[in-house]
Amino acid sequence: MKTPGLRVSAAAFALLVGSAAPAAAVDAFETTLPNGLKIIVKQDTRAPTVAHMVWYRAGSIDEVNGVTGVAHVLEHMMFKGTKTLKPGEFSRRVAAAGGRENAFTSRDYTAYFQQVHKSKLELVMKLEADRMSNLQLSDAEFAKEIKVVMEERRLRTDDQPRALVHETLMATAYKANPYRTPVIGWMRDLETMKGADARAWYKTWYAPNNAVLIVTGDASPDEVVRLAKKYYGGARPKLLPERKAQDEPEQTGIRRVNVKAPAELPYVALAWRAPRIVDVEKDDDAHALEVLAGVLDGHQGARLSRNLVRGSRIASDAGAGYDNTARGPVLFVLEGTPAAGRTVAELEEALRGEVRRIADEGISEEELKRVKAQVVAAQVYKRDSIFGQAMEIAQFEMSGLSHRQIDRALEKIRAVTAGQVKAVAARYFGDDTLTVATLTPLPMTAKPKAAPAGLRH
Repeated sequence: MKTPGLRVSAAAFALLVGSAAPAAAVDAFETTLPNGLKIIVKQDTRAPTVAHMVWYRAGSIDEVNGVTGVAHVLEHMMFKGTKTLKPGEFSRRVAAAGGRENAFTSRDYTAYFQQVHKSKLELVMKLEADRMSNLQLSDAEFAKEIKVVMEERRLRTDDQPRALVHETLMATAYKANPYRTPVIGWMRDLETMKGADARAWYKTWYAPNNAVLIVTGDASPDEVVRLAKKYYGGARPKLLPERKAQDEPEQTGIRRVNVKAPAELPYVALAWRAPRIVDVEKDDDAHALEVLAGVLDGHQGARLSRNLVRGSRIASDAGAGYDNTARGPVLFVLEGTPAAGRTVAELEEALRGEVRRIADEGISEEELKRVKAQVVAAQVYKRDSIFGQAMEIAQFEMSGLSHRQIDRALEKIRAVTAGQVKAVAARYFGDDTLTVATLTPLPMTAKPKAAPAGLRH
């Protein structure tokens, strides 16, 4: 139930490794090196593979105007060589070892991963530690790669009407918080960005005391710590900039924005400000909202599909999204495409009507039980994959929570009552915290472009 376009989702990267049974509850080992690098190891011996990840707590939320997109640009540049590796050699060595690797940037973090046979763990750890400290970021390589990033923006945002709507939605819903800027960056900032900007970002944020090393799979904590000390132990910590709170001003009325773009169909997205999890034990509304999202769009028989797509047929598709773990403010989103002959205004009213119905009438215990089973199962199934386990651990850590609270969060979801779901449906969906973005289709004049060479993810 992650809304596409709003956050990077674990599901977007998790290529599940089959297994006979789900992994046991998270009981990971944790330690911290003297240089500040946190190490988390979740041993899972069902297959002779490991996932090795390094997550930096540096994403677009940390950027400033004029260099938006620099976190993502540096992600690209991390594959361009070190003092001992030529551009592209990192990827070639991982591929030669039979592994796969990539990276991704979000509003909250930038992450790098490799999945390899357990015998190759030392190799990828050595490679990743090398570029943590020894990246060579030349102006010549930057000049080539920034063109790739600009084309990525054209392909995935400028030429994609729904992506444009979500970009505009975020820029309208947030006035002060950096979440208002796209992770890919504004095009003008990309056009004027210099190699020095990327070098400054690397020197500022890429430090062991701003990173978490996560290894899941067939590797023992002792082995991982030994190798981490060997390869990451020499990385020098840095004095990190003060992260000042950027609280969003109170919203005092509905906000509306319209995007006109070449498209086949209209579209509407409604976003309400909602609470995130700061304290797993106390933030019961966030857990109840997660269940509410499941009631609306957690399975094939969920209310939006059942009532709006197959029932009244006011929508050709409809969905809900809510991600309650983040460093910054979060939104609860309803979205959809009106069916032929119906308008976005009608669909907006229908989407809001589904929430009002829950606020007025509540949900049955049978529906609650079914939805909670779906929500919990979606979390538990991640543990069928060593990659999914690492993603879950990392996303908790990056949002300021502890991986040790993962199972407790599941228990809190299991404890959500029908009354709590009814209460949050009534509490968080008024006009004063709502932003509505609509798409008005313009004639389609050109076919989509092919993906440019060099895109990594």
